[in-house]
Amino acid sequence: MWQVFRPVIGLQIGCTAAVSLLSAWLAGAHGAISAALGGSIGIIAGLVFVGLAARSKPKSAGEALYAALRAEAVKVVLMIVPLWIVLATYRNVVAIGLIGAFIATVLIFTMAVWVREK
Repeated sequence: MWQVFRPVIGLQIGCTAAVSLLSAWLAGAHGAISAALGGSIGIIAGLVFVGLAARSKPKSAGEALYAALRAEAVKVVLMIVPLWIVLATYRNVVAIGLIGAFIATVLIFTMAVWVREK
């Protein structure tokens, strides 16, 4: 399973770096930090999802569905809570950088559907 997500995670990291550089250019250091935080939230949530999905060894379709839904629920919580914490505590947050990098990493994560194992 990790082979499928490894290129996607690499794209997420590259996208986070690019958005952070763009935000640094447009909004300074706080823009870069905000974008890095947003991208990191998306990346970490995706990594936890992959880890939970890879750990499960379902014996039936029902168990597989339960494992996938549980991993997705944990991923959603790991997206919402850190975003809320950053927005509530980081006084100089550049919201467009934070949310933009976050959305970009989440959209890139959905690309794993098109990655095929060899």
